[in-house]
Amino acid sequence: MKIELRNKYLSRPRYNRYLIATANNKIKAKRLYNANIRLAQAFHPLLSQFEVVLRNKLNIVLTSHFNDPDWIITQKNGFMRHQSLRNSHYFLKTCIQKSEHKLNRRGIPITNGKIISDQTFGFWLAFFLPHHYTLVNGQPIHVFIHKPALENRASIYDKLDKIKNFRNRVNHCEPICFSGHNIDCSLALDIRTKLYDLINWIDPNLTPFFRNIDNIQSNVNKVMKI
Repeated sequence: MKIELRNKYLSRPRYNRYLIATANNKIKAKRLYNANIRLAQAFHPLLSQFEVVLRNKLNIVLTSHFNDPDWIITQKNGFMRHQSLRNSHYFLKTCIQKSEHKLNRRGIPITNGKIISDQTFGFWLAFFLPHHYTLVNGQPIHVFIHKPALENRASIYDKLDKIKNFRNRVNHCEPICFSGHNIDCSLALDIRTKLYDLINWIDPNLTPFFRNIDNIQSNVNKVMKI
């Protein structure tokens, strides 16, 4: 990309961080910028598939808990409207209603599958917040049936929240190859470790599938060689 296009469309402040990290070496800065894009790209398969696994396992757990395959729809008038959720503005219920309105506008029949697939990572993460977790009798922890004994709701939430924030950085094209002004992929590698920990705690048999779509380490190596 020509310099004038880069400055116009990528912005100087965004690109300056890459220049600083490479001692103002324009060739290396360009390579680093592109390498960061490829590293972010490498995370997409793991992040997206992990989200699918998490939401489907949580759906299984809550379907059993409520003895209702349509719990995500029917519980709008159940725990999701509990008065204790007033301060959180009935977040879960509001998310479901927004999905239903969107489907209605598009003329698509409302089903539990459609509603489930339309929810964000933040929706599923919210089940590990105390005010929701308590109302469903702590069922979300059973998603991670193979977790170590020391892991609890709070520690699981912390890991999921870090993954969500990292996912947002990736989706908004933020750099994931820095620590301060230094080229450093330790955050990215830590997120990768957390992903594999959680995957193993859901079901160790899933790990080979994730390993097969994982090329993060090779992209980290390319970043660190710049």
